[in-house]
Amino acid sequence: MKRRDFLRLSALGGAAIPLGGCGQHSASTHLIRFIPKENLIPGIAVWKPGVCSQCGAGCGLQARVMMGNAEVIENGQTGIMQMGLAKKLEGSAKHPVSQGKLCAHGQAGLQATYNPDRIAQPLKRVGGRGSAQFAAISWDEALETLANQLRPLAAAAAGVAFMSPPPRGPRGLLIERFLSAFPGAQLVPFELFDDNVLRRANALSFGYDQLPSFDLAHANWVIAFGAEFLGSWNSPVAQSLGYGAMRQGRAGVRGKFVAVEARTSQTGANADEWIPAHPGTEGTLALGFAHVILAEHLGNAAAAGTAGARIAGWNQGLPDYTPEAVAYQTGVPPATITRLAREMASTGPALAIVGGAPLAHTNGLFTALAVNALNGLLGSVGKPGGLYFSPAPPMALPQRDAAPTAGAPPVAALAQRLLAGKTPRLSLLLLDQVNPVFATPPLWRVRSALEQVPFIASFSHFMDETTSLADLILPDHSYLESWVAAIPESGSAEAVVSVAPPVVLPLHDTRAMPDVLIELAQRLGGRSAAALPWKNYEAMLQAELAPLRSHANLAAASDDDFWKAVTAQGGWWAAAPPAPPRFPAKPGSPAKPEAPRFDGAAADLPFHFLPYPSQQFFDGRFANLPWMQELPDVVTTGMWSCWVEINPQTAARLEIAQGDLLEIASQHGTLRAPAVMVPGLAPDVLAMPVGQGHTQYGRYAQGRGANPLQILAPQVEPATGSLAWAGTRVKITRLGAGQGELILYSGGPTELSKKYFVR
Repeated sequence: MKRRDFLRLSALGGAAIPLGGCGQHSASTHLIRFIPKENLIPGIAVWKPGVCSQCGAGCGLQARVMMGNAEVIENGQTGIMQMGLAKKLEGSAKHPVSQGKLCAHGQAGLQATYNPDRIAQPLKRVGGRGSAQFAAISWDEALETLANQLRPLAAAAAGVAFMSPPPRGPRGLLIERFLSAFPGAQLVPFELFDDNVLRRANALSFGYDQLPSFDLAHANWVIAFGAEFLGSWNSPVAQSLGYGAMRQGRAGVRGKFVAVEARTSQTGANADEWIPAHPGTEGTLALGFAHVILAEHLGNAAAAGTAGARIAGWNQGLPDYTPEAVAYQTGVPPATITRLAREMASTGPALAIVGGAPLAHTNGLFTALAVNALNGLLGSVGKPGGLYFSPAPPMALPQRDAAPTAGAPPVAALAQRLLAGKTPRLSLLLLDQVNPVFATPPLWRVRSALEQVPFIASFSHFMDETTSLADLILPDHSYLESWVAAIPESGSAEAVVSVAPPVVLPLHDTRAMPDVLIELAQRLGGRSAAALPWKNYEAMLQAELAPLRSHANLAAASDDDFWKAVTAQGGWWAAAPPAPPRFPAKPGSPAKPEAPRFDGAAADLPFHFLPYPSQQFFDGRFANLPWMQELPDVVTTGMWSCWVEINPQTAARLEIAQGDLLEIASQHGTLRAPAVMVPGLAPDVLAMPVGQGHTQYGRYAQGRGANPLQILAPQVEPATGSLAWAGTRVKITRLGAGQGELILYSGGPTELSKKYFVR
């Protein structure tokens, strides 16, 4: 289907199909429906500022909006109005993070708005919980229903919980203030691929509980320990721009890049050297490099500062980390360790980056501290060509514990409490753009736990595995239809607040979640109304950003003029030097070497299982976007399917061929998927992209492939409670030759052809 036809038909069908399939209609029906494309006004298009909300990077964007006629049906009456249709998204050239670029997820953001499977109006459950049987209701009925559930809880001990992505920016601030009116209310942050381990390590090493930014453009030598910084990790647009400048942006200078990872990622495929280390030993390898640098007096030991003091044996030159000892643990040859250590110490500025799978082991904190110490030894902290920390804007921010909770993750802890029937009991759960039923290990029993909650309300755009358990659905606008604000955690040397008004009018009878919370607060009155005194989210944003006027480089005679200038350019940013390290005064006890713990014995389960965030689907949230399904994986070229990656030598030993159907089994479950040969994969590792295997998530995602998360062990990194998603061991069984379904891209740049293995 051509893109223009998809946009036209989804605008029509997306409004009509949910209404027709949800049972009883409300008395007042408001429907906007685009007339066919021939009625678009030729040549009338404008570029509007926006904020990409596909991930947490906070990139600024520009949306190309074509004006056209729309058919409006309200209370049975039909009329015609002029309305904008977003046709293309690009990065904002003015924005410090995106600098005119946008990643694949951002480009596909159009399909978050014009998707035919969007929930088009409020719904109430009419069937059994989890049946996905709902009836359409009015917004007034939906709001009053939720308000009636909340009123008795204003004096309850712990009756309310709000599950959402980690609270960052004004949206998180609004949620915190809403919950402040309910005694004991619990915010339950959920993010499958969280970076809490690295945040904790940065707080211990450098005094900043946040992700770092990288001055790749001025680096001469870079080593990445598992960090997919060109694909799906941290701030990929800003990092890709810096990497391009490092490789090609300086006359006569081309920085070297080394990747240490068990599976060749999009980032690793761009490296000059790719080095597989045994899973969970990346921190040991980093200290092996540090040992050589210290022993040969190649670096400045004093530059390591507090970061080095965090590692046991640092002041003695790390005697336990000789190249021979490290080679035995990591599988990296001693000569390679010595050579790379000499290169990074003599080819400055040098930079080490860690993220992804190395931190998703039970010893992830030790690994992060080790890489931080190596950066300190290289003198790359707070220096050109090194790492730094983006400054925070001078405004109110959500409160977040400096140290994430040790032990069980918040979602797992909530599930344990619900299943154990502990008091005080949870009476009401609010869900905002999270899907933990899909994205958690089975032993956490999240679905069973949520079934115990008396009342669940969801603000989701789509019917997914978790929203299907809701009693009430109050669908949010897409981010192109609403006010959006974000505070980028990294990716810029400037303090940045991304903010923009709606790009287009709402396509369906939806409402922005922040506006819903504000209206609920006014209906509830009392402490709720006092906590959220604004008339809408726009008014809150204007009030919260007002203090930035005195720090802005925007000429504004009044607060209103300042607000107009900020929204016209898509945000506020102020040039400032990067935040220097503020090493903690008390370093604390040094971290001792710690080996990773794996679930399962190697004799019975001989393979490490690596479920990785893919460029297509990340944690599964983008599987319902057909452009992402159609995007070939950069390593395997797989599309519209799922697969298990295996080293060709391992496959030959086990008599496995491309497309053979395999069964992958852990101690906690099994799955089936076809085999794909990947030479850039360690022989004892099986890898699988996360994102497919949805049982509910619309026509493009539902019933497609298997979900690798459903065989994971419930192990966590103990200091932060983050899921140790790289710590599960598995075995494989070949079920039959060519019995798997696999779709690979095999065409040229202008024509897409598909190769099917279907027997």
